[in-house]
Amino acid sequence: MIVTTTPSIEGKKILEYKGIVFGEIVSGVDFIKDMAAGLTNFFGGRSGSYEGELINARNEALREMEYRAQTMGANAIVGVDIDYEVLGQANNMLMVTASGTAVVTD
Repeated sequence: MIVTTTPSIEGKKILEYKGIVFGEIVSGVDFIKDMAAGLTNFFGGRSGSYEGELINARNEALREMEYRAQTMGANAIVGVDIDYEVLGQANNMLMVTASGTAVVTD
């Protein structure tokens, strides 16, 4: 499946628009990762634990979006956008949403 942020796919003609498709993931950050990130915040540098969690959540959201597009009969997704939100009372939940338009191309 072709997944792109552009509204079209070079060399392909969009034959049918199936509709808007989403993939959402809500991921909790556990105590250990939160503590490690707190130390990084105190001493400076990059937070590998948070970066890893962010990468995993984004990849899962994209996979979920692709799966939903396939169930609609699409073979591509155009105009993809990825949004990030922090949720929870202690801001310890990460929500990643991938959205785009499911299409059929030639």
